[in-house]
Amino acid sequence: MGLVACPPRRLVVEEWTQVKTRSIQQGDSAQPCVICKEEFRLQPQVLLSCSHVFHRACLRAFERFSGRKCCPVCRKEQYETRVIHDGARLFRQQCATKIQACWRGYVARKRYRRARKTVPPKDKQLRRKFFEAKLQELNDSFVRYCHTDVEAFLSDIDRSLSSSRRVFRQLETEHVSEPREDDWDRIQNQVIQRDIWDCPICLSLVCSPGRETEPRRSTQRRRRRRHTALLSCSHLFHWACLEAFEAFCMDGRPTCPLCRSAYYKRLV
Repeated sequence: MGLVACPPRRLVVEEWTQVKTRSIQQGDSAQPCVICKEEFRLQPQVLLSCSHVFHRACLRAFERFSGRKCCPVCRKEQYETRVIHDGARLFRQQCATKIQACWRGYVARKRYRRARKTVPPKDKQLRRKFFEAKLQELNDSFVRYCHTDVEAFLSDIDRSLSSSRRVFRQLETEHVSEPREDDWDRIQNQVIQRDIWDCPICLSLVCSPGRETEPRRSTQRRRRRRHTALLSCSHLFHWACLEAFEAFCMDGRPTCPLCRSAYYKRLV
């Protein structure tokens, strides 16, 4: 009478669960797409009611090309489809596994290289090569960090010495106090005990403190009496020589020409 058969009944949730279970057992999502032979990765995929899995774009292209709706694998017609994400989940797991493997390999190689540099091997030949490489590395580092420019090296030393002297001079200036009268007597006694009567600047004779006359010298050394300066560091100079030295020193308070310490002076 011109009647056609009614369409097949649609699958229910329990049946779809069974279809998906069968597809997982077959491992279709872990295999490449049958149509394009490429991995599913993050691209949309569809599950057919016959438990076969394809790319959604590949299945639509196949239906347009063939002109009918049938499964490319089992040729079942009038199938139902459902979008699934098993391929994307497997791809993420594979990516995480590769990242973890790369990181663990990097850590293991780093530890191995550190152990190769610090722990000597047990084999005699390898042990000898290990210590030779260590010695060569030390020599190379010494040569690399050593100053080759002599002028720059000496200028660095001069700057360091000048800064150190400046700091010590400031400390001495802060802590040196002016001697009292009994301190000057003690300083004069130290000079007499030392028994040195030459000016360190001009290398000529100075008068000794605490005495009325200078020690007798030869006729060539007899000269007019010159004023003598006694420093708080117990050193003797001609007053004129010390003033010339102080005029020559331009940076702050002058220091003793012998001991380089700050001083107070007194005419004797």
